[in-house]
Amino acid sequence: MSSSLDAARPETAPDVTPRFRPAIHFTASDTWLNDPNGLVFHDGFYHLFFQNNPYGNVWGNMSWGHATSPDLIHWTEHPVAIAGDEVEDIFSGSVVVDHGNTSGFGTVDSPALVAVYTSAFKAGSPYGGTQAQSLAYSTDGGMTWLKYDENPVLTRNSAHFRDPKVFRYEGAGGSFWVMVAVEAQHQKVVLYRSQDLKSWDFLSDFGPANADAGEWECPDLFPLEVDGDPDNTKWVLIVNVNPGAVAGGSGGQYFVGDFDGVRFVPDAGSLAAPAGLSSFPDKDAAQAALQQCLWLDWGRDCYASVSFSNVPANRRITIGWMNNWDYANQLPTAPWRSSMTLARELRLSSVNGSLQLIQHPVLPDQRVEVSPAVSPAPFNVGGTALRLADAVPGTAQVIEAEIVPGSAERVEFSLLGSTDGSQRTVLGYNTGSGRLTLDRRQSGDTQFHGKFASVESAPTALEDGILKLLIVLDQCSVEVFAQDGKVVLTDLVFPEANSLQNWLSAEGGIATVRKLAVSSIA
Repeated sequence: MSSSLDAARPETAPDVTPRFRPAIHFTASDTWLNDPNGLVFHDGFYHLFFQNNPYGNVWGNMSWGHATSPDLIHWTEHPVAIAGDEVEDIFSGSVVVDHGNTSGFGTVDSPALVAVYTSAFKAGSPYGGTQAQSLAYSTDGGMTWLKYDENPVLTRNSAHFRDPKVFRYEGAGGSFWVMVAVEAQHQKVVLYRSQDLKSWDFLSDFGPANADAGEWECPDLFPLEVDGDPDNTKWVLIVNVNPGAVAGGSGGQYFVGDFDGVRFVPDAGSLAAPAGLSSFPDKDAAQAALQQCLWLDWGRDCYASVSFSNVPANRRITIGWMNNWDYANQLPTAPWRSSMTLARELRLSSVNGSLQLIQHPVLPDQRVEVSPAVSPAPFNVGGTALRLADAVPGTAQVIEAEIVPGSAERVEFSLLGSTDGSQRTVLGYNTGSGRLTLDRRQSGDTQFHGKFASVESAPTALEDGILKLLIVLDQCSVEVFAQDGKVVLTDLVFPEANSLQNWLSAEGGIATVRKLAVSSIA
């Protein structure tokens, strides 16, 4: 980094806000973070690299921060892994374990970790104004990194060619590395292949399709068994988009299809708009089609989700950035700003004849049970709201519920509420519309940006008349996993310190609570 970057950080607010710091979501100690990068499991630890400004708590000076965890819950932050400098900012990318030593950076017995990242070249460098793909490698388990002296390894002379996700492909066409990257402003995913991670050949491209109103970023491509059947495997392509997501601003869409080592072909059921929503002349029709796209998360605050490589038993685990570019730099926290979502294990399942991702949050098996102030389930809920266990500062709460709405028109959880009821985040299910809504308009501090106060909504079908919910509250966030992870909503909230009350109610009839459990995670 240039010496000018070592100056004081005037953009960092003087007030510290420890009460918003999550208990089980990763945050940098005192700096900015955004996209997760280089997610890899190696020698018993999950490595989370991430877009990081080492010198402030707003976007800038992009480098790769680094943290590790044995369980995806408790994280240890390490020094900056790959630093930007006068020549380049270090944008998003991925890390692989080079088991066959194809790159020559390690040995067969002691393989190197190889990072493939985007060099955002600065003015004055030979590639100034372009984005290209570069390498760095580590021979000590990811603790220290060296940039490859012949970077970049792949350029298209483009200003917006970025976010490489690399994986090892083994198929009928051979064994090789595949890079999935984007031409962000052309809404295209571009695929390349390599034998050694250094020389790359073009394979194919995909897009535009479905949500294409904004830039495409942070792609990922991986196989998953359908309903756990090893003889029925499909490929999932994640493409994040900003702006133009279903809840506004940033979000992650995905496609399900086939990949033969050359080309990704989506299933017809994945294509709500094969030529892209921007081709729709009618805005109402485009909005309706947007609802038909496949979304990782229907909330406002899950972006840049990518998966870990090298995870045992071929588990597919993702983490996203818990923020939205609409207001990311203005979040009311200091000195840190921004956090990651919970890790989520993905499965692929047939739901009503269509293939859909199922997401299960990675949570500890051992949690402290908290007794809610209600009778043991089953019990009925009518016109009187029932108070549940309060949230506890410094911990995360998990609420698990199975509810039969019955004659009720609406079932509602009031979360992180104040004693006078003026502040609360509302999670509601409307039986008439069949939609789950997350309303943060009265959640606390919403004034720091004009686009923050919002209501999110997702179509959620009852299953045998039952609504299943897993709700994770963690200081400044609400993550909702409905119907065993078929529907997910994630929103940031910034309640006042004394807004800790949780309530359950039903309107317009009687609902039956079949299960209700509240637990705590420190």
